[in-house]
Amino acid sequence: MTLSEIRATLKKIGVSPVKTLGQNFLHDQNLARWIVDHAEITLDDYLVEIGPGLGALTALALNRGARVLAIEKDTRLANFLRERLSHPRLEVINIDALKFDARVLFSHRRVKLIGNLPYNISSALLLKFLEYPSPISLWLFMLQKEMAQRLSASPSTHEYGSLTLRAQLHHRVRYLRTIPATVFLPQPDVDSALIRISPRDPLELPARDDELLAKLIRSGFSQRRKQLKKLLRAQVSEWDTAACSLSFNPKARAEELSLLHWIGLANYIAPPPSPDPGAMNDERFPVVDKNDRVLRYAHRLDVHGNNLRHRAVHILIFNQTGAVYLQQRSRWKDRHPLKWDSSAAGHVAAGETYNQAAQRELKEELGVNTGLKKILKLPASAKTEQEFVWLYRGDLGDIPIPNRSEIEAGAFFPPAIIDGWVAARPENFAPGFMESWKAYRRKNPRAANTNTNTAT
Repeated sequence: MTLSEIRATLKKIGVSPVKTLGQNFLHDQNLARWIVDHAEITLDDYLVEIGPGLGALTALALNRGARVLAIEKDTRLANFLRERLSHPRLEVINIDALKFDARVLFSHRRVKLIGNLPYNISSALLLKFLEYPSPISLWLFMLQKEMAQRLSASPSTHEYGSLTLRAQLHHRVRYLRTIPATVFLPQPDVDSALIRISPRDPLELPARDDELLAKLIRSGFSQRRKQLKKLLRAQVSEWDTAACSLSFNPKARAEELSLLHWIGLANYIAPPPSPDPGAMNDERFPVVDKNDRVLRYAHRLDVHGNNLRHRAVHILIFNQTGAVYLQQRSRWKDRHPLKWDSSAAGHVAAGETYNQAAQRELKEELGVNTGLKKILKLPASAKTEQEFVWLYRGDLGDIPIPNRSEIEAGAFFPPAIIDGWVAARPENFAPGFMESWKAYRRKNPRAANTNTNTAT
């Protein structure tokens, strides 16, 4: 829309731009096309737009063939979009983006997110939609210029800070261009900027304890003018040794350390566990026949290498809301590293029953002791990698403490979210979990199958 068309439309639908909602309407059509060009939209894309306003970007995205989910808080604008852009590939939901559950987007294979974020809630929106794990493959945001500079900053600059590191831990952030205030109606008080965010390869950075890393960064940037040696003395007693080992100045302040330095500092305090391949290879499993009767015992390498029938357990842990804890398998796993899996899972060892193995795996992987209930048994097949699998269920009021040598990450997900994720992106999951989850859902099709948003 041109500037005059925007004014006329706003008057017609009775909308006076609200500063608290960040309502600044883009009227530069060349810039709108430039932005959509950089979203690199294909027919396979599911595009989510935050704050579409009068549809300057929405219409262009639809013309490129994308399916579009527009999230608009203002009811009047949401209704206008439904009428003006009535389209079979467009869904408009009238909701505050901060209340939207982004996990529903796992039910689409390829998701991109664009938006002109309100200045006053841009940090909250960014952190919400960048939360790991994310179903989004590309973020293209217009932000206040100062915020964009903070997100894309490099070490030893004024803009570099804790928000920079939090955003860049799982993502790459690129500052694309400055956008002058004059292209908006009404004009904001400051310039904006466009940034492009893409996910990092999970193996690009060293393994680390993300919770410890976050604590160190918060402490380090709590007083920017102070040397880290003084701020982190409680966590790092041998500071000079640590600085020498990690090749940074012992008198450094927080903004002088790169992301790799911060990760190195966290790992200096708490070295990541490295599994012992020899110990794993020494494990012995019962080899069983087609009726799950023990024939003999063999080492892990023999069992896996020759696809021998053996035994395993999978455990689904539910919290008080009915959500299920999923773990992301460690990068060191010999099979299916970094795939998502049951809350806890593992092989039945020689001399062990299924029940004993389930309790052991639960304690080893999540530090949990809780009652378990047998749900169902899966036969050994190619789909389970020749494992007979007993599936268990447990309930937990506390947050699990994942074993970092076994688990890369973990989180609770509502069953409906998992259903959509499994259907759209089966390659994200370990095969044993896939078969266990499908069997569980056949047995419990309605269990906690609720969701707060729609994204069809």
